[in-house]
Amino acid sequence: MFKLEIPRVGMLEIKHLVLDFNGTLSVDGQVKTGVKEKLLELSKDLEIHVVTADTFGKAKKTLIDVDCKVHILPPEEAHDELKLKYVEELGAKNVCAIGNGSNDALMLAEAGLGIAVLMEEGMSREAFLAADVLVKDINDALDLLLKPLRLKATLRR
Repeated sequence: MFKLEIPRVGMLEIKHLVLDFNGTLSVDGQVKTGVKEKLLELSKDLEIHVVTADTFGKAKKTLIDVDCKVHILPPEEAHDELKLKYVEELGAKNVCAIGNGSNDALMLAEAGLGIAVLMEEGMSREAFLAADVLVKDINDALDLLLKPLRLKATLRR
């Protein structure tokens, strides 16, 4: 579990890290350099979940050596609602969600901590407005959890 007291906000207690794959962990189906190592470090304290439509069909194979649960969403379903339901079933207040797309916005808004990433694929307006924090890269997002004083400095009031 990840715990962080944020001045004038309260205690943040995260048990689960829920991530989108395409545009968040990866670009064109390729995981960004340094991400796997950071996920392995975070998996010591958090249960990691990757929830994805898997556009490039590479998520499970790419993450086989990472301690995480990969959940592939059915193509015909409303992915925004499925991601939200997934986060709610985990207990939303104990989830850090990371994403970039319109279909990530509901989970970003509902999670105890929502982080939007702006990488090569871009970021939707909905994700931007739903997130608590915006970062320029997935490695920056993961570093907020690995180096929590950065997160504290950003969220305190």
